[in-house]
Amino acid sequence: QVHLVESGGGSAQAGGSLRLSCEASGWADNNYCMAWFRQIPGEERERVATLSPRDETETDYGYGMRARFKISLDTSKQTPLLHLQMNSLKPEDTGMYYCAGRKNWLCYSSPDKYSYWGQGTQVTVSS
Repeated sequence: QVHLVESGGGSAQAGGSLRLSCEASGWADNNYCMAWFRQIPGEERERVATLSPRDETETDYGYGMRARFKISLDTSKQTPLLHLQMNSLKPEDTGMYYCAGRKNWLCYSSPDKYSYWGQGTQVTVSS
């Protein structure tokens, strides 16, 4: 059973940085996709970034996020660790950030395509 646990959320000033992590246990092989989503109050859950270990160079980002955010996957340990480095934070980045996964290397922007979810970690950016 796949189990995702996020960490690293918190508060930051506008212009600051935060790094989120997601411990992803239970994958049988590298045929999966992992993603970060966020949910801002009053809005739908949106894709922040996606990555598949089959080709870690093939990353994709939500609109306007590539310039400030970077997704990466550390597979050096037994349990893969997904990261999201967030720089130049803005107050509108405030929300709940979720780690998600699906058992197929193809990545999608829709949250409906993902079967596995972490509990979420809150990010709050003040001006």
